[in-house]
Amino acid sequence: MVTDMDTLKLQKIAVKALEDIKGRDIEVINTKKLSALFDRIIIASADSTRQVKALGRNVHDKVKEAGGEVIGIEGEESGEWVLVDLGDIIVHVMQPNVRLHYDLESLWKIKPKRAAPDKVATPEQ
Repeated sequence: MVTDMDTLKLQKIAVKALEDIKGRDIEVINTKKLSALFDRIIIASADSTRQVKALGRNVHDKVKEAGGEVIGIEGEESGEWVLVDLGDIIVHVMQPNVRLHYDLESLWKIKPKRAAPDKVATPEQ
């Protein structure tokens, strides 16, 4: 980000803006180890196109009021999925069916390394 606002402060502002308008199932995912493009993804659900748009706009407005930079906002015309680009943080506000379909949580969460299966001893013949 161009401003001096740190990621944690920006995250708190965005989450509070979502909570103010009753965003549901808010999840913050740390993507710092997964992408050099941004440090966090925040995902929230909304019950209607009107609420999706309002949540996205509220995040935009609250970040601006706090002196943060908003790179852009996309999806306001349809209202099914609004993305707010805050530089270090990307905020996704979605209707539940869209959120379920795209399942961003599964794409961005760090998956634990799978342990190698134990070798099964076979009886000597």
